[in-house]
Parts: sequence; structure tokens; C-alpha cells
Amino acid sequence: MNDAAPPPAARTGAPDGTPGELLRLAGPVMVSRFGIMAMGLTDAIVVGRYSATELGYHALGWSLTAIILVGGIGLLLGTQVLTARHRGAGRPEATGAVLRRGIGHALLIGLASTSLLLLLGPPALHLALDAGLAEGAAAAMTIFALSLTPYLVADALIFWFEAHERPERPAIALWLANAVNLALALWLVPGHSPFGVDGAVAAGWATLGARTFLMLVLVIMLFLWKPARAYGAFRRHPKNPAEAREQRRLGYAAGASYLMEGGGFSLLNVIAGQISALTVAAWAVVGNVAAIVFMAPLALATATAVLVSRSIGARHWAGVTRAFNLGMGSALLLLAVVSVLLFVGAEFVARLYTSDSGVLDILPAALALGSLFYMADGVQVVASNALRARGDIWWPTVMHAISYILLMLPLAWWLAVSLGMGLNGILWAVIAASLVSALALWLRFQWLNRLHARRG
Repeated sequence: MNDAAPPPAARTGAPDGTPGELLRLAGPVMVSRFGIMAMGLTDAIVVGRYSATELGYHALGWSLTAIILVGGIGLLLGTQVLTARHRGAGRPEATGAVLRRGIGHALLIGLASTSLLLLLGPPALHLALDAGLAEGAAAAMTIFALSLTPYLVADALIFWFEAHERPERPAIALWLANAVNLALALWLVPGHSPFGVDGAVAAGWATLGARTFLMLVLVIMLFLWKPARAYGAFRRHPKNPAEAREQRRLGYAAGASYLMEGGGFSLLNVIAGQISALTVAAWAVVGNVAAIVFMAPLALATATAVLVSRSIGARHWAGVTRAFNLGMGSALLLLAVVSVLLFVGAEFVARLYTSDSGVLDILPAALALGSLFYMADGVQVVASNALRARGDIWWPTVMHAISYILLMLPLAWWLAVSLGMGLNGILWAVIAASLVSALALWLRFQWLNRLHARRG
């Protein structure tokens, strides 16, 4: 495809949505999203094999930064939406203003978040955890906080390239950054470098280096991509307050939703920390595996949203239902296979992450139990993206708040700490929250379809 070519939908009309079309849209996004998760996987494996205690510090230190990060990424989603909207309307020259605004938002969110975490993060950890665990987690968190700004700037660029149907560029950059992260982690985490760092803190420095590298590679790609100049990426644009408000508004609902779900899961690290350091380490592995698995339905959900939006634009309501069912069926089929494989291979996966006998006493059973919520998690992400695509942007946010904050966190504490169920209690709370969210979002989509059918 040459740089001046219109998007596929513009060339071929608006297809109703077929398995091939879904996979064509989801494939490149999936490659990029797995590239994002590979950094966390690399750090978890390298740190976990070095020390189970350091893995616990790593998980806790990351938990607070992850809450801010996922919310920030959601707030930047308007960059992708408006870029795609301008392209669809035949105004690609207006997308440079969207990118410049998105990078400005990323810088503001990143710098403000880093300052907030450096100021309030250590006291919050000391308030929630015992002194030794809090000290190790705070040291790691400080370094992770420094990497927020370069990553958010990189994410604005990733959204922009994907909206221009150039997802291979961020995919390449992400996997190059993974190579940098792996090399730095293998050098720094065991304490082999002359800098006097090891374990979780060293993994934080590796992440900072890799994310900064990612941002720089994407900036270079932007400068080398000739259409970027025609699209206005390097020039000032007249102020457009209405579009600026729209770009922020589009990100508010997604940012709040990401914050609720991602924040809820990150705070489970604190509940695990009230049990033991080994529980934190085991939950870190379970959470990391779940996050990697989640990238597949997330990519399918993104593709589903595109097909739903396309059908709504064409006022083809049968296509809306067909696209939703296609995305949902594909996610359920894929996750059913993954769930069975991880249930059967739980022991093997556990030993990939750690050789610590204490962690291995509880981790395989936890991984097997965790496989029970993957399908529900897939249903809720496909349904929430499809709802936003049809304009129902706040219902997913409300349901994520109810499911992952009001239900999951208190239930996890009650089962895991109060009833003494430990890590299994946390996992049963996750399963319950995922099922509630999935059912509510699926029913909402079906209700809207029936409502539209009654109105004709």
C-alpha cells in the first residue's frame, strides 16, 4: 500500500465484517500489544529467576505506576480516534494538529504523574505495607515513575501511526525496544554492571532505558516518514478549541475505564502484600500471564469496534450485530483454547518464571485457577469496545467501576485476608468481578440492539 492510498474501507466500500476482515484488522494491533507486554514478561522472568523477594518488590513498585499509566493511555485515545476521523473525512492534513496536541497531553500527563508518584508513592506504600516490603517497593517505584513520560509520548505516536494504517512501524519499534530491555535487564538485574544496582531497581532502570529508546525510535520514524510533513506533524496549526475539547472528551471515558480496571488489578498487589512476600511474587506472575493473554482479546476488541463503527456509519444495523457476534465468537474460541492450555500447563509456566520453591508451592494451582476468568475477561473487553463504537461511552466505565473497584477489591480482601484463603481468595474475587462485568456489558449491547429494533 503506498502512502497516498485511501484506507481499505474507502476502496472497497464498507464490508459487513468477515473473519478475514477481523483478523486483518486485529493482526497488526496484536503484534504491537504483545510487544508492549513482552517488556513486562521479560522483567518478571529475569527478576523472578534472580530473587522471589525482588519480584515482589518489582510487582509492588510497578503497581502504583501502572494505575497512572493505564489511565494516561486511555486519555490519549482521542489522538487515535480524531486522526482516523480526519482521514475518513479526507482531511489527512489536519492529523498533524491532533498528533501535536496528543504529544502535549502526553508530556503534561507524564510529568504531572511522575511528580505525584515521587511525592506520594513512598508514603502510600509505607502506609499499606510493612517497612521492609515498602522500602524495597518504593525504591523500584521511583525508577518506574521516571519512565512514564517517554512511554506516554511513545504511545501518542503509536496511536497516530495506527490510525494512519501504519501499525508495522510501532510494532517494529516496540520489538526493537524489547531487545534493548532484555539486554539491559540481563546485564543490570543480577548486579553485573558497575552501577551498584540489582533486582527490582535494576529492572526499573532497564525499563526506563527501553521506553526512552522506544520514544526516540518512533520520533525518528516520524521524521523519516515523508507524508508526516504533508499531514502537518512539524508545523504549528491554528488553535481549534472545539476539537481540543473533543480530543479530551474522547479520552475521558476511556481513561476513566482503563483507570478503574487497571487500577483495581494493580491494587490487588497491595492486598497480596498484606499476606506475604511470596504471595506478592506469585500474584505478580499470575497477573503478568493474565495481562499477556488479555492482549489477544484486546486486539480483537479493537477490530470489532472498527467493524461496528463502519456498520453504524453505513446505518447497517444487521452489520452491527454481525460484527459484534463475530468479535465475541472469535475471542471466546481463542480464549477457550488458551484457558485449557494454561490449565494443563500451569506447572510448566510457573517454572518459566521462577525456581523459588516457596513460590512454586502455590503458583501452579493459582495459574490453573486463574485460567477460569480469561473467557469472561475477553467478553467484557469486546463488549466494552463495541459499546463505545456505537456511542455508548460511559456505560463500560460505570460497569468497570462497579466490577473492579466496588466488588473485586473488597471481595478480594475479605476472601484472601479476612477468611485466610490467601492467593486463591484474590483469584476468586477476580473471577467474580470479570463475570459480573462481562454479563452486564453483553446484556447492555443486546438491550441497545432490541431498543433500536423496536424504534425501527
